[in-house]
This record gives sequence, C-alpha cells and structure tokens, in this order.
Amino acid sequence: MKCGGCVRSVEQTLLGQSGVANASVNLVTRTAWVDLEDPNQPLEPILKKLADRGFPSKKRTLTTLKDTSNDQLDGSEKWLQQWRQLIIAILLLLLSVLGHLAEGGKLQAPILGSLPFHASLATFAVIGPGFPILKAGTKAALASAPSMDTLVGLGVGSAYLTSLIALIWPKVGWPCFFNEPVMLLGFVLLGRFLEERARFRTSRAIKELAQLQPETARLLVRENEIREVRVGSLRPGEKLQLLAGDRIPVDGVVLEGNSAIDVSSLTGEPLPMEASPGTDLASGTLNLEANLIMEVQKVGTETALARIIGLVEEAQARKAPIQGLADRIAGKFCYGVVALSLTTFLFWWLVGTHLWPQVLNAEGQGLMIHHQHGLHAPLGSSAETALGLALQLSIAVLVVACPCALGLATPTVITVASGQAARNGWLFRGGDVIEMAASVKQIVFDKTGTLTVGRPQVVKYLETKNPKRLLQLAASLETNSRHPIAHAILQAAEQQDLEILNSTKTITYPGKGLAGELTGVDGIVRVGKIEWLKDQNIKCDLDPTNLINYQETIVAVSQEDNFLGLILIDDQLRHNVSLAVSRLRGNGFQLNMWSGDRQEAVQKIGNQLGFLPNQLASNLLPDQKLNLLEKLKINGPIAMVGDGINDAPALAASDLGIAIGTGTQIAQESADLVLMGDRIEGLPEALLLAKKTMNKIKQNLIWAFGYNLIVLPIAAGALLPSQGLLLSPPIAALLMATSSITVVLNALSLRTT
Repeated sequence: MKCGGCVRSVEQTLLGQSGVANASVNLVTRTAWVDLEDPNQPLEPILKKLADRGFPSKKRTLTTLKDTSNDQLDGSEKWLQQWRQLIIAILLLLLSVLGHLAEGGKLQAPILGSLPFHASLATFAVIGPGFPILKAGTKAALASAPSMDTLVGLGVGSAYLTSLIALIWPKVGWPCFFNEPVMLLGFVLLGRFLEERARFRTSRAIKELAQLQPETARLLVRENEIREVRVGSLRPGEKLQLLAGDRIPVDGVVLEGNSAIDVSSLTGEPLPMEASPGTDLASGTLNLEANLIMEVQKVGTETALARIIGLVEEAQARKAPIQGLADRIAGKFCYGVVALSLTTFLFWWLVGTHLWPQVLNAEGQGLMIHHQHGLHAPLGSSAETALGLALQLSIAVLVVACPCALGLATPTVITVASGQAARNGWLFRGGDVIEMAASVKQIVFDKTGTLTVGRPQVVKYLETKNPKRLLQLAASLETNSRHPIAHAILQAAEQQDLEILNSTKTITYPGKGLAGELTGVDGIVRVGKIEWLKDQNIKCDLDPTNLINYQETIVAVSQEDNFLGLILIDDQLRHNVSLAVSRLRGNGFQLNMWSGDRQEAVQKIGNQLGFLPNQLASNLLPDQKLNLLEKLKINGPIAMVGDGINDAPALAASDLGIAIGTGTQIAQESADLVLMGDRIEGLPEALLLAKKTMNKIKQNLIWAFGYNLIVLPIAAGALLPSQGLLLSPPIAALLMATSSITVVLNALSLRTT
C-alpha cells in the first residue's frame, strides 16, 4: 500500500468478503484489523482475494511481527532493494542535472546534452526503475482502484510518449521533455526511500515490544536437567529456570528464589518489583539480580506481552473519526485528479488559448522563450499549439497530485502516539479512543482500587465475641472473590494462621456481597454490606447511628440467620494520586468520585483529595452508576476510571473507559484506555498526549489538503495567463515527496514533546 487510495481499495475488498463484519486498515504499519462474524473462519479466501487485487498479505502473529522487525533492521532483500532504489534515484537525478548543464553550455560534455542521450536515459528510467510503478498503477486502474502508482504512471507514461512522438514526428510542433519522466521518477524513488525510513521509525515502538520476548527458554526437566527449547513450544505447568539478566519468556509464577524484576518495559514503572515465591511474572519483563525457578501459566497470545501488542496493534488500526474525511477524499482522489486533468486538457485546447493567445509561443513571442525542436523545456513552457499546451498541462496535473500525504496524515500520528503511550504503560484501544480522550472534560473515579491502593487492611472488629471465628468464616468465603476487600480479609487470616475452610455453592452479588456454604459449618454464610444482610432477613440489632463515626469500610458477617459481627477495613491512597488529581483539576477537568462503599469512607478519601460534597456519591450499585453517568453526559463527554467487576458496566457505558492495570481482567477488557501497573499519575499525561495527538493530526490534514489545493490549480495553468507561471513537474515531484515526508516527520515530533 502506498496511498489513501490503496487503503480504500483494501478496505472495500475486505468488507466485500463474506463473514467480515468490519475492517480497518493502517497505511503506516501496512496492517488490517478485521472483525470476523465467525472467529474460526479461515483467512485463506480473504488473503487470496487481496493478492488478486495486488495486495499480497499474510496473517499477523507475534512471530511474523518479530520477523517483520528483523527484516526491517537487518540487511534483508527488501531493505537492500530500498537502498538500490535510492542509488538509482540519485543517479537519475544527477545525470538529468548534468544533461541540463551540458545543454546550456555550462558543462563541456556534448554527449550529455544531446537529444539521443536524454531519450535513452528516459527509456532506461521507464523500463527499469519505473516499470514496477507503471505495472502496479496499471493493475490498480484495471481493478477500478486507482492509486498513487496510477497517477505517477500516467504522468511518466504520458510525458515519455508525448516526447517520443515529438522526436519521431517533428511536425506536431511539440518540444521534447524527456527530462520530465527521468526527474519525476528520481524524486518519487527518493521520496519513497525517505518516507519508508520515516515510516519505519513511526512503527518502531511495537516492533521493540515484540523483541522483548526471547526466542528460547531454559526448560527444567527431570533430575534438574536444563534444556534450551523454543518459547513457542512451552506449555502451562512446565518449569523454567531464569538467570540474572534473562527476559521472562511467558507469564508465570515464581516457585523458588528471590530477585528484582524490571517491569518498566510494560508498565513504565521505574522502580523494580521484588519477586519471591508466589509472585506473578509477566512476559517481556527482565530478571535483574538472581536465579529464579518459575512455573509457566500462560503462553502464546494469552501472555501479558501478547495482549499488550494486540492492544497497540488494534489502536493503530482502529481509525479516529477525523480520519474518515481524509479516507473518503483519498479514496476518490485519483478519480478527481484524472477528471481535473481531462478538464484541463479540454479547457486549454478549446477555450484557454482563444482567451489568452499570448500563452502560446508559435510566433516566438509572449511569455515563453521559444525552444528549437530537439531541446528540452518544462511542460507547457514552449507549446506552439493549443493541443500541445493542453496535452502538456494535463500531464502536469497528473504529475503533481499527491494522495500520499492525505493517506498518511492521520495514521502516522496515531501510530506514533500509541507507540509512545505503550512505552509509558498507557494502552489506547484505537485512534477513535485517542480522539475521544482529547475531547473529554469530565472524569469520574471509582474509589476502591482506583484512587486507593486497593490493598486495604483489617484494622478492627466490632459486635463480636469471637473475632478469630468471625475472620475465619469471612476469609473462607472470600477465597472466591478477587475484590481488594477480600484480599485484606484473607491476608489477615493468613497472618493469624487461621484454617481456610472449603467453600461450595458460592454466589457473588455485585456491589452487595457473597453467600455460600462452608465445609463443617451449618447454614449459609454471608459476607457483605449490613443493608444487604438485613434485606436477607438476617437479625441485626445494630443502631446505624453508632457506626456513623467510623470512616473505615465495614463488612458484616452472618451464619444462617445469625449476625456474627463486623470487620472494619481501611484503605490507603495510591502513590502520587494527590498529584494526579491536582494536575487534572489544573488542566480544567471536572472530577467526581463514586463508590459502592459507605458514605463515611467515601467522605474520608474525598476530603483528603479535595472533592466537594456534590462531587461524591456512595453506596452505589452498578446500575446506579450507569444512571448517574447518563445524567452527567448532558454536560459533555465523560471518562470513567475503575478497576473492578462492578465498574465494568460503567466503563463500557462511558465515552472513555479507563482501567487500572492492576484491576480485574473484565475491567481491562471493558475499558478504552488501560493504565498498566498502578501508576495513576500517568492519567494526566496520557490525556495530554491525546490532545497533542489531535493537534498533530489537524496540522497534517491542513498541510495535506493545502498542498493539493495550491499546486493542482498552478499545474493546471491557473497563473499562466497573468503571471506566466508554470509548476515544473520535477519540482512538483519533489514537493510531492516532501509533502508525504513532512506529515511523517511532524508525527515523529510527538516523541520529543
């Protein structure tokens, strides 16, 4: 793919296949993200159809991504071909310039200034480096999907054939301009080489992520024998040895040893994580200090690294709505240019030369200097007949058009931004998410596990005669929950060496609590909110007013119909959360905090972070959060930040769902933006990056549209009658290449801002 027209053609081809629900194509990474109605549908028919349309393709996997990365970095055939094209481009431009100098008498080399030399050079350029362009352009045109190659091929071919006719049949009165196709191809090849280099830099982030997975692992087999095996052959349950300095190949858990793990490549967290038996390890992270023995838990596409790469690739493929306009225009751009070229031809042939006869040089007078036949001139500068001028200016229109900049304007920025975000541990799910993040002005935070650490501790017991029995029953039931409060209860039971009883028939009531049966315990045990227990007809004589002064989270426990007591749990604010909240307020965001926790606990955190009473809500169930969200949306787009199962509906319903990476899997899957690790201070920076990204996209679109709006009328002769100004196609080709490179370099500047 080389331009927006190619993107449009690939998308239409994909959407035309049975079973394809949606497709999004990225010009920069040359990838397509396809949603299939049946996930098990074979891809071979789709790949064959793409190949038939001139776009050979293959399924993208972590392995092929790494292979692609290696191909770009090493001396592969494809990269060597790019260098060969660059050398040929420079030679063509050099010989063409030397020919001009010799022709003007500034260089004593008669052969370089001769017409046969220029004709031979043009012929070599067309049948040599220009042939793939002509072939691809013709194939695209025959498939009713004209591309950048089609326009270049039309410009080069028509300029060459016109010059050839003038050479063979002098009576037509046209000058020869063999230099035009030579310099045009030279600048096109040079521009594509520079564009490819810049394009490689834009997608380097995801390739660097792919390189984080090592090729081999040290498998521990019987009798402590170590065997080097391919990472792709590993299976869950196997044991690996990790040496100091090794990259962790798959997701797993530490069985033996203690070490420090560098997780910055995935989460952006600068401080290493302490690893000991029981610690979860993510693929792609780095073992720093000592040897470890780990058990494999997840392999292939299920690993943390593969999921992150998948999210980044999805982000790069999913388009921002603002890209829709550019894609629609780029898809029809070639048709428009051909129509303008035809209109230019008819106008100057039938009308223009009659209105402004001075533009012709038939009598050797006027704005142009008459050139003798056999010498070279820019297109249109030495036309002697209306037909000659019309033909030459119509060719010039084909030459200067540039749909590449339109096609690259948005995806280059999205690719750079998503890669930059991934380095910092922020995972946007698509260009549409980045655009929404740039427009959000309201943010709603969940409390537990989001603004707080989510690892609270048991601090007190109330209304119980046997705290240990109370804690044992609660912990035994909470083994079925991943909520931070459950973790606190289990941690307290572990510290007191309490026996954990087996639980059966456990049911989770989101936002309320848990109920189930325990081995050796009569009746149903319930752990949750006091109000919920009362709704379950549990006899509880507590006076609610006695609990108002407690700002901790209160968990009630019952057995059968008997109330057993209360467990008080307190949480701590996340590191740097105060800084993040103050930065968001300073950037003009309206902040709210909603929680299913008690009002006193919510008020305590709210006071610490400077929330106003009308910005707080407590005792909320998931559906109540949804209702509040709908009301708040009246004031504009809204972002929701959460981490638990009960946050998933609100995350999905908000305009921008933001999940903390340490939260539950369902919360991360429901979110549009995932903050890896637990660094919530990255949220203001992620939203700022989204705004900078949209600014870059707008700059690129203005440049891409502006270039074509300016140069196309000039090439069509708009300034010829009044100013005698023509746009030389070689210069236009240089501007065309510069236009594409400019939008890529502008996107790359995101890395330094």
